[in-house]
Amino acid sequence: MSEVIEILKKYSESIDHEIKEALSTINPQALLEASNHLTKAGGKKIRPSLAVLSCEAVGGKPEYALKTAAAIELIHTFSLIHDDIMDADDMRRGEPSVHVLWGEPMAILAGDIIFSKAFETVIRTETDNSSYKRVTQALETVVDSCIKICEGQACDMSFEGNFDVSESEYMEMIYKKTAALIAASTKAGAIIGGADEKQVEALAEYGRLIGLAFQIQDDYLDVVSDEESLGKPVGSDIVEGKMTLMVVKALESASPEDKETLITILKENNPERVDEAIAIFEKYGSIEYTHQVALDNVQKAKDLLNIFEDSEAKDALILLADFVLERQH
Repeated sequence: MSEVIEILKKYSESIDHEIKEALSTINPQALLEASNHLTKAGGKKIRPSLAVLSCEAVGGKPEYALKTAAAIELIHTFSLIHDDIMDADDMRRGEPSVHVLWGEPMAILAGDIIFSKAFETVIRTETDNSSYKRVTQALETVVDSCIKICEGQACDMSFEGNFDVSESEYMEMIYKKTAALIAASTKAGAIIGGADEKQVEALAEYGRLIGLAFQIQDDYLDVVSDEESLGKPVGSDIVEGKMTLMVVKALESASPEDKETLITILKENNPERVDEAIAIFEKYGSIEYTHQVALDNVQKAKDLLNIFEDSEAKDALILLADFVLERQH
């Protein structure tokens, strides 16, 4: 874990500088403060680090990828602000959400301007001696991920109260909502680094797979971790009636009676029935199945890195893939 922390710290200061530069011209002051709030609150910066490391892994200079990396983090920040509004979440990164401090209208504007600044930041990559073609391709990659994020969020919303979601539908949703931006990080970083087509495809798929594993691991931790590690009660997804891979698999496999019981629990939003739901998951092997899917995705992601020459960046990408499964929250 300490190695991962050091990897994420390596370019954090440079990425923060690019983000600060990108947001520095925002006016009026209230909009500037609202836009800066979440970036000042911290965050692991996994996505921008992946962009820089992918650039390095293909032989590119890391500084060339900093603006694209910052843009990726800005898009992530925009999505968090809007998610908090849609989900009525009052806290983010241990701080009050943007909409709590500045109100929903200003929070929407903050998200919108951060979103716009992300594209401006990618375009400015040309000032770092990256070719126009690479910058355009990186921009296309970032734009495509934004489209997928919106589609994924819409799919997730459509799953509420729908207990006939298939595994393929669920995987498509989490790909768009979570994995697409991670895949864009690694793909855009590779493009800026001057990768050939095979290398770009490998790193894009690496990002997609660890992105899927990241969300699936969240599903898994919700029932096998503890409240202290999670920072929230165990089984919160169950109480909220969320469709997770675990739920999808259990509903697919359960007897009519157990299926009806699980659906009732998911509809009731009753914390006292979490253990009953977990017992159904255990009965049909959906907890272990979920964990195995995450494990398989991470292994496939690491295998894709075999085409790259040994380097510190490649080693870091392997460690970050493992971190997806080793984290406790």
